[in-house]
Amino acid sequence: MIRKSIAAATALMLAACNAAIDDEPGSAPGLDIPEIASGEISEETMKTVTERLSSDEFEGRMPGTAGERKTVAYLIEQFRKAGLEPGNNGSWTQKVPLVEITGKDFAPLTISGANGEPMELAYGDDWVGVSYREDVQTSLEDSELVFVGYGIDAPEKEWNDYEGVDMTGKTAVILVNDPDFGAAGLDGPFGGKAMTYYGRWTYKYEEAARQGAAGAIIIHDTEPASYGWNVVESSWSGPQAYAQRGDNAPPLTTMNGWVQNQVGRDIIKAAGKDFDKLAAAAKKKGFKPVPLGLTASTSFRNDIRTFESQNVIGILPGTERPDEYVMHTAHWDHLGRCTPADDGDDICNGAVDNATGTAALVALAEAQAKAGPTARSLVFLAVTAEESGLLGADYYAANPVFPLAQTVGGINMDAFLIAGPSKDVTVVGPGKSQLDQFLEAALKADGRVATPNPNPEAGSYYRSDHFAFAKRGVPMLYVDGGEDLIEGGTQAGSKIAQDYRDNRYHGPKDEYDPNWDWSGVMADLQLFYRLGRMMGMSTSWPNWTEGDEFKATRDEACAAQGAACGGA
Repeated sequence: MIRKSIAAATALMLAACNAAIDDEPGSAPGLDIPEIASGEISEETMKTVTERLSSDEFEGRMPGTAGERKTVAYLIEQFRKAGLEPGNNGSWTQKVPLVEITGKDFAPLTISGANGEPMELAYGDDWVGVSYREDVQTSLEDSELVFVGYGIDAPEKEWNDYEGVDMTGKTAVILVNDPDFGAAGLDGPFGGKAMTYYGRWTYKYEEAARQGAAGAIIIHDTEPASYGWNVVESSWSGPQAYAQRGDNAPPLTTMNGWVQNQVGRDIIKAAGKDFDKLAAAAKKKGFKPVPLGLTASTSFRNDIRTFESQNVIGILPGTERPDEYVMHTAHWDHLGRCTPADDGDDICNGAVDNATGTAALVALAEAQAKAGPTARSLVFLAVTAEESGLLGADYYAANPVFPLAQTVGGINMDAFLIAGPSKDVTVVGPGKSQLDQFLEAALKADGRVATPNPNPEAGSYYRSDHFAFAKRGVPMLYVDGGEDLIEGGTQAGSKIAQDYRDNRYHGPKDEYDPNWDWSGVMADLQLFYRLGRMMGMSTSWPNWTEGDEFKATRDEACAAQGAACGGA
């Protein structure tokens, strides 16, 4: 989980959020949003499950370890106790085959073809790179460099940075984020200041591969990336875990990498081009790719380890439309053993991230079962390997137990920061789908309001497990804890969040505290309870808003059934 930064939201962003989600519930044609009473959600369950999962006994819940085996067994016990049924054809689990690739013996990244000596870029200081292919040896040899702007092909926006170029065997040189970065507001073909999926590095590598490229190199820039080079270097060196590829898998490049910003500028200069002019041109519709007249070469070896992890799945079958599904997702994994704290503690317990979210699955399942089944089936999915790149969620979405075209939508829960009750919730990715109207109705019932993500340029919507479903067309909500605390307001909320990021996030001190005030978390769970039950009782099939990057995928999936989703 990558925690959002808490800051005062601008008036402009607040207005945009209100415009996105303050429409009168049910205003969309045929949108059925039932009223839902409060649920009986057990605070004791939240405490017990969070404390147990984050205890040293579970060794940080690293996939592929003894900690995983204990976690999976405990979750099965808790799901059964909550009143769920096994979710995978009589089994509580879905096997997730993973592969771990560790690069080593990196040759320099050599840029040739300019006047003078070739540029030899040092691994770590100047560039980092990996291969997603399960090859013992990776080699990129004299691959022609082509500057492709932001590396976007978005037919619905009539935007194609690859237009007119055959990328076969070539290496794409790509800018961070998307063309609207730097906008003051949220207007623009790519969401203005808010990052779209087209701005994420995952998309850029995937699109380069679809174009037939041998390599893809992103030019790092701290502000539009929302993190410094140190994060890139640490994240892209050492073991990299991926879901194993099955039959008919999408294409892959040979090598994906990053270069330091100044290195990227030097490469463009060596090609006889002006970096700033090229970057400015890339922001405009109609940009054409620019061959640089340079080639890139490198090589490295890979150690490959395969292992198996597990998603845990429980279901509360529906009474009227059991073949329509509402998802509840949270990741059970964390980092295992990590860099020791000053006191020698080397277990990253992950109490907030994400024992709390996993406990919420159990508590919500318990409350929904107690209230009785809804018309649709409610699915509770605890996924593995989120910390390695959303791997468990992505594997499920690529190999769904319940067809995605029959999955109405869902909610994701990733790290409940223990901050006390708030007047609001933070909406990550407001305005993306009609689920916002369900959210507005649930908030109104609870007497709370929505606040937009104060850092939309970071692309947080694309960094948690719900995204694996969203990019395949299933509308998903990602709602975080509020920042306007009843006691202390936004200043107190910001201080608590900053303290967590600085002192506990992804470290050994993210531990359970028996003195935590759970009242804010329980209010958030009441909201999630209402949302799940609303979707479960509704007859509607919410869609993405017009122009959203995921709408076409949903429409195609629905059309494949011969009618709109749900047969409407």
